[in-house]
Amino acid sequence: MTYQSHLALKEHMIQGYRVTVLEAFLIFGVQSFHRAITSFKRDGFLVKSEKVSMAKAIRRTNEYTVCHSPKELPVREIIVTEYWFSNS
Repeated sequence: MTYQSHLALKEHMIQGYRVTVLEAFLIFGVQSFHRAITSFKRDGFLVKSEKVSMAKAIRRTNEYTVCHSPKELPVREIIVTEYWFSNS
């Protein structure tokens, strides 16, 4: 069986983790993140989202890999969206 990035992402989210586009690409290799989210919704998953700082996404990404941003990049001010599966 070959590795399927969107299935790995789905399993991660089923376990209750939140993800951003950054994490989906760097950790799972998902190249079409929004297409994956749309597919999950079509499969019946309730997908919620929230705006967070890029600093939070980078910190979470660094639990699995190493991601450094340029020192002059205001990562606390840059806003990204994180997604997760909800039961309600």
